[in-house]
Amino acid sequence: MNHLNDKVPDKIGRITELAYNLWWSWTPEARGLFRRLDYPLWRKTLHNPVQMLQEISPLKLQEAAQDSTFLRQYNKVMMLFDDTMKNHDSWFYQTYPELADKTIAYFSFEFGLHSSLPIYSGGLGILSGDHAKEASDLGLPFVGVGFMYPQGYFRQRIPSHGWQEAVYQQLDISQAPVLPVLNGDGHEMRISVNLGGRRVSARIWHVQVGRNPLFLLDTDVDENEPWDRELSARLYSGDSETRIRQEIMLGIGGVRALRALGINPTAWHMNEGHSAFLTLECIRELVAEGKNFEEAVAIVKKQSIFTTHTPVPAGHDAFGFQMVEQYFNGFWDELGINREHFLSLGGHEEEWGMAFNMTVLALRLSGQANGVSKLHGEISREMWQEVWPDKPVDEVPISSITNGVHVPTWIAGEVHNIFDKYIGPGWLEQHDNPAIWQRLAEAPDDEMWDVHLALKRKLMSYLRERVRRRWVNGTNDPTQVLTSGTLLDPEALTIGFARRFATYKRATLIFRDLERLQRIMMDIHRPVQFIFAGKAHPADEPGKSLIQHIYNLAKHNQLGGRIAFVEDYDMHMARYLTQGVDVWLNNPRRPREASGTSGMKAAINGIPNFSILDGWWVEGYNGANGWAIGDEREFENHEVQDEYDANFIYQVLEEEIVPLYYSRDRDGIPRGWVEIMRECIGSNAPMFGTRRMIKEYTTELYIKALRASEANSN
Repeated sequence: MNHLNDKVPDKIGRITELAYNLWWSWTPEARGLFRRLDYPLWRKTLHNPVQMLQEISPLKLQEAAQDSTFLRQYNKVMMLFDDTMKNHDSWFYQTYPELADKTIAYFSFEFGLHSSLPIYSGGLGILSGDHAKEASDLGLPFVGVGFMYPQGYFRQRIPSHGWQEAVYQQLDISQAPVLPVLNGDGHEMRISVNLGGRRVSARIWHVQVGRNPLFLLDTDVDENEPWDRELSARLYSGDSETRIRQEIMLGIGGVRALRALGINPTAWHMNEGHSAFLTLECIRELVAEGKNFEEAVAIVKKQSIFTTHTPVPAGHDAFGFQMVEQYFNGFWDELGINREHFLSLGGHEEEWGMAFNMTVLALRLSGQANGVSKLHGEISREMWQEVWPDKPVDEVPISSITNGVHVPTWIAGEVHNIFDKYIGPGWLEQHDNPAIWQRLAEAPDDEMWDVHLALKRKLMSYLRERVRRRWVNGTNDPTQVLTSGTLLDPEALTIGFARRFATYKRATLIFRDLERLQRIMMDIHRPVQFIFAGKAHPADEPGKSLIQHIYNLAKHNQLGGRIAFVEDYDMHMARYLTQGVDVWLNNPRRPREASGTSGMKAAINGIPNFSILDGWWVEGYNGANGWAIGDEREFENHEVQDEYDANFIYQVLEEEIVPLYYSRDRDGIPRGWVEIMRECIGSNAPMFGTRRMIKEYTTELYIKALRASEANSN
């Protein structure tokens, strides 16, 4: 940051501070400031202000410092920034002033904050990032803890044969909005953890997310052995031994990092079981202070909150007892218990035998636990009832708080302007209030439709420009020019499907009866086209096979360029897709979708969902704001389920969606479609934003933990 400060003129000197606070990424005025500074560079860097300030010419900065219009905008943004950072008028500060000096620590394996910091893989990470942003907006005393991952997840490449390739690129940290944490001597701060008999060190990186910090651990430091330096290199790679070492570093190392920083949380929130070892470290600290194990557990349970996201048993990390013994040998002595007692804390019968299950550990040592939708809460209570064998299923203490999306991050600027105009300039501050959305009825159909068409054109332009840029750079296979969206028709009904390519999400279900689908797509008067995007885990061969199948169909000239597969799905692309398609398709195998948030992003932009009644859509669908696939039935036979659901999709497309989209009045406006868009926004925006979600976490879970810590200290 210092080297950038030397380059930037004093008159606009704080623009560097702004670039290193991700608050700019969800604040239109701040984004507008960087866009105005150098628009071509803004586009070239994919909206990365840190990289922009590195690459921009000093002359351009001098010109900006002399430009009275730019200076007015700069001063306005900095005043807004300073006012926000003061935090005195935030919801939490106003509602719970007596708890403003407490701290909530939120641990997650991944954080999806912005494409300039690619340390996320999918929904879990995006949810964590949105959670952190809304915690800032609402003024929660919040700190995040995660991993740096210098190689991130992976960049997806699809060669002409269609088989996904994983490309790992080293992140240039100097171009990312992260800074090292330094100690009092000006050296990088370090913490260390015992991993299988070796001390492994980690440096701490700092990311500022609005009002709150996020700290990321990174084991790529000189004093570590080469294999330990690689520990935090990549997200979700390696075998179970790598995973347990990462989870020890995140849980135990994360607690130690906060202590080293002088931060002593009063509530500990584990987002998934990856960080559950933090409970053991908190117990160890209390035992070292003189508490016995039972007393320490009682205190830790009151302070700990656990959120599970996975309704699939295989999605919960479990390690063999032998491996756990290898890494925790002697640790149980520090807890004041024996080996058998220690292993019983996470003991769970897996398909392959008894193991140490991270979700079970988190459930046993947390006072509060929740799933991420109402249906997922029900599934979780059934799944984990054995942890409470004395309780009937409906009394298992796992509640539910349905996920949401951070509205300022995911709303299109053009849609934001419509809301400003017809709901009122203060709509964003109260967007979780259903009453204000009734004013959307005043927005004229033609304006709403024009905004949607503009966003659709922007999507098509983005896809073409992306192909053109890769072609010029020599990174595009010639086949990709045909498969990546350049042949799409801007006038055709466009259906988007962008998900992680896990088999249960059934990405290829729509192609079950290709002949019938072809008739729907190729109708000369009412054409339909599909855009697919998403990654399969590098080790998921069936998931890669699904991608290859779609990619090969996209190459098929008999399908008229009506199918596109866009490689390397990330947050940047997600904004274009969730704002620019006409319909958002989602057809997982019920009930395996815990929540799903991509459809929420589409919904707040007026893109109706066409989805299985699973996850959040069971709560979101009201019969007038989109379409349901099937009913709430669950099938024993997957083949029967797939046949039923595919036929249902074709029928709804043929009889409802396609006719409604192409039913235009004399002005060329599909009035019935616009009404669904309006209902889609009004019914979903207040209910499925992180504002509602974080307020629920606060009132139902956080406050209880924060006040329990007060009682302990008394």
